[in-house]
Amino acid sequence: MPTPVPPLSIGPHTVQPPVVLAPMAGITNAPFRTLCRSFAEGGSKDGAGAGKGLFVSEMITTRALVERNDKTMQLIHFDATEKPRSIQLYGVDPATVGKAVRMIAEEDLADHIDLNFGCPVPKVTRKGGGSALPYKRNLLRAILREAVSGAGDLPVTMKMRKGIDDDHITYLDAGRIAVEEGVTAIALHGRTAAQHYGGTADWDAIARLKEHVPEIPVLGNGDIWSAEDAVRMVRETGCDGVVVGRGCLGRPWLFSDLVAAFEGRTQDIARPALREVADVMVRHATLLGAWIGDESRGVIDFRKHVAWYLKGFAVGSEMRKRLAITSSLEELRAGLDELDLDQPWPVGADGPRGRTSGNNRVVLPDGWLKDPYDCAGIGEDAELDTSGG
Repeated sequence: MPTPVPPLSIGPHTVQPPVVLAPMAGITNAPFRTLCRSFAEGGSKDGAGAGKGLFVSEMITTRALVERNDKTMQLIHFDATEKPRSIQLYGVDPATVGKAVRMIAEEDLADHIDLNFGCPVPKVTRKGGGSALPYKRNLLRAILREAVSGAGDLPVTMKMRKGIDDDHITYLDAGRIAVEEGVTAIALHGRTAAQHYGGTADWDAIARLKEHVPEIPVLGNGDIWSAEDAVRMVRETGCDGVVVGRGCLGRPWLFSDLVAAFEGRTQDIARPALREVADVMVRHATLLGAWIGDESRGVIDFRKHVAWYLKGFAVGSEMRKRLAITSSLEELRAGLDELDLDQPWPVGADGPRGRTSGNNRVVLPDGWLKDPYDCAGIGEDAELDTSGG
C-alpha cells in the first residue's frame, strides 16, 4: 500500500491505524489485550504506548452485567492504560440491552460499546442471539434503538455476519437499519452462521456493504492471517479498516506487522524464533496469573493457547501434551527450555489458525425463520446469564 490508510473515527475516538482486535470469548481478556497492544505499540512491556489500534473485550452478556455477576464484573475490568475502553455486549431482549448500556454509560465502565450479532455457536443462536438475530429486522431495530439512546455520548458499533445461511442473507438490511438507528460503524465477517469458520470469507460482501452504507465506516473481518491480507482486504473492498480475530491466536506480534503496514512503512515481517515465542508464552501466562490472582489458575487458563503458539515448530506430540497440562510458570518454563529454541519461524505457520469446520446446521428457536419481522416471545428469559468463554 503506497500511502498510509486514513484513521478510523469511532465517535470521538480516532483509531489509527484502523486495526481492531476482534472480541473472542475466553481469549480477549485483559492480559491478551495487553499483550497485543504491547506489540502494536512497538514492544512496550505494559502496552502503555501510543494507543495504536482498538482492542475489544470478550463478549459480555447484558443480563449478567445488569445482575452484576462476579465473573462478568471481572471481565469488564480494564487496565488503566487501555484507552479507549471497549466492551462488546451480547443481548436478545431490548429492555435488558438498554439497561446494560445505561449502566455502562452512567457508571463510566467503558468508552465504546460494540454489539454482537455475529456469534454462530449453538448456545447463542438457539436463543435467537448472535448471528441469528439480524434475521428478525424489527428486533434488531429495537435493540439498536435502545442501545444508542441509552449510550448517551458513547459510540455504539456492531459486528455481524452475512446471514444465517445462503438462503437467509441479512447483512444489507441490517446495515441499513444500523445507519437509521445511529450506529457509528459496522464490522462484517464475510461468512454466514452456517459456515462458522469454514470455507473462504466472502470479501465481495464487505465491498457491497461499504457501497450500501456509505454514511458510516465499514470494517472487514475474515481470513486475515497476515498484514498483507489486511492491506489487500482494504484495497479490494474499500473498507475503512480491519477486524482481526483468529489470525492473532498464538501470534500477538501480528499487530506490529499490521501497524507498520497500515502506516505505509516497509519492514521485515515478524518471524520470531522459538526462543522468542517461548518468552512470549511465559509472559502471556504470567499476565493471566496476575489478572486472575493465582499463578496456577493463570497457567491453566493459558493451556488453550499452547498449540497456537507452537504451530509449525518441531515439537513432539508428547512434549506438546506435557506443555498443555502444566500448572505453574516454573513447569512451563522448564518444559519450553527442553525444546530446540533456536528453531526459526516455520514456513507455512502464518495460515489459518483455530477451528475451520463449516456447513453446520444453525440451531435456532422454534419457528424463527417463519417471519423475518415478528419477534413475539423474545424476552428476558432468552438472555444468557454468563459472559465470556
